[in-house]
Amino acid sequence: MLNSDKNYIILETNNKEPNLNSEKIKNTYHKIFESYGHSSLEEHIKKIIELDVFLPYNSTFFCLTNTQNLSFEYVSKNMFSCLGIQASVMQEKGMRYFWSRIHPDDIEPWLSVLNDLMNFTINELSFTERQQMSYTWNYRFKNSKEEYVNIIQNTTPLEFDNENKPIIGLAHYTVLHHQIKMDVCASAKLLNDNKEYETKYFNNYSQKLLTDGVSNRERDIIRLLVLNNSSKEIAEKLFISSNTVDTHRRNILKKLNISSTGELVALLKMNKISL
Repeated sequence: MLNSDKNYIILETNNKEPNLNSEKIKNTYHKIFESYGHSSLEEHIKKIIELDVFLPYNSTFFCLTNTQNLSFEYVSKNMFSCLGIQASVMQEKGMRYFWSRIHPDDIEPWLSVLNDLMNFTINELSFTERQQMSYTWNYRFKNSKEEYVNIIQNTTPLEFDNENKPIIGLAHYTVLHHQIKMDVCASAKLLNDNKEYETKYFNNYSQKLLTDGVSNRERDIIRLLVLNNSSKEIAEKLFISSNTVDTHRRNILKKLNISSTGELVALLKMNKISL
């Protein structure tokens, strides 16, 4: 469980003792990592927190979230550059304040996303699988200028309660311009033994698109094709045969009514496909 001491530290760019503060933060979460038993993830989180002092301002920020008490246990400094909201304010006010700034029209689909992802996790995944999952969804959020921007949230569970429900998570937020039209979508991906993410759940909560006919396996193949993987490489990553990959490729092009991988990349860039 979490350390009961709530005097967590928010690192600022003018911090004169980054190493000392980073060490304090790592010590705060030592018990989480001990109980989680995932050494590579522990090291990953430690390094992210260390680097937060030195990372340049950009369009992404991250938090350590606690859904048991609806708090942010750590908020990276880039929240201010992304949203104009000080990390210390968000940490003080917690998740309820964050949720209050979600666009009213996105509240209902957002609640559906959370409910469906939790039901999927509890009913469809073993406890071992839950420790290897990554969840992604999106919504519109009001920044300090009272403008709604797009946020894509990706959360990886770190700790679970007595019922094996995820309660502590590492959440990354990517902020996109408000003029970009985005459907509210959600996905759940499993990191397999080859360290490749496989889509286990996908849903579009805004409207029915052509891509609703694309299977989870085909979504994974689309993503790997866009990353310039060959059929053989995709087969090895997803534990299927090259012939099966080629069959999926033909089906994808037919379903999306396109003729090549190049068109597929263009389609993705136009926000017509959500993975």
